[in-house]
Amino acid sequence: MSESSLKQVELKAGERFDDLQRNGYEIIQDPERFCFGMDAVLLSGFATVKKDGTLIDLGTGTGILPILLSAKTEGRHFTGLEIQRESADMARRSVIHNRLEDRIDIVEGDIREARMLFSAGSFDTVVSNPPYMTRGSGIVNPEAPKAIARHEILCTLHDVISAASYLLKQGGALFLVHRPHRLPDIFGEMRENKLEPKRMRMVYPGKEKAPDMVLLEARKGGKAELKCEKPLIIFGEDGKYTREITEVYGY
Repeated sequence: MSESSLKQVELKAGERFDDLQRNGYEIIQDPERFCFGMDAVLLSGFATVKKDGTLIDLGTGTGILPILLSAKTEGRHFTGLEIQRESADMARRSVIHNRLEDRIDIVEGDIREARMLFSAGSFDTVVSNPPYMTRGSGIVNPEAPKAIARHEILCTLHDVISAASYLLKQGGALFLVHRPHRLPDIFGEMRENKLEPKRMRMVYPGKEKAPDMVLLEARKGGKAELKCEKPLIIFGEDGKYTREITEVYGY
């Protein structure tokens, strides 16, 4: 998409357009609220969406995952669910800015009320970059957008995985990015909600460092078999992004 084909929308105080390095797309962000990070970009590369498939992003924030995945896949339709009004508004304006209204919907709503917003089995794929930290981990302002994105203030791991199971068709896939120390909780919640872990990739900031992220795929009604993929390393020994990060993920 050329710059001239972008639809100009109004930016509010503190907002800016950021180039996504995909199809000429841009996203509206406010650094004082919350900006997407490496975890969202890695999840967009790990997730798969079948041709003409439907996808929902639980806790979409400013819409980064639906926009990136609409560029990277042949999915038919993408939905972002977001509880914070200001973030949902930025996401909607980014969709309009990139002329993606026919492929992406942004819904303002609560993950915990997904059953009232959507029909069971409505989607082929669910993705989520949920809050990593349990409520009470550290001192936070419960009203701050950054705290809501990082801490389980408005939704828990259980809420996300339970909603994903409800929303997925039989055989559909959940793609999740999280922290390795939460793996026991994640696997327990997945199996309790009839989602079988199928694929896992650990993400390491450097070759000699411990992993700080994990990418996961689970299938609704899948058989018990987990494939562990090779590690994904962010920085090389020279302190620069590795070739996979620059070539595959566009950083």
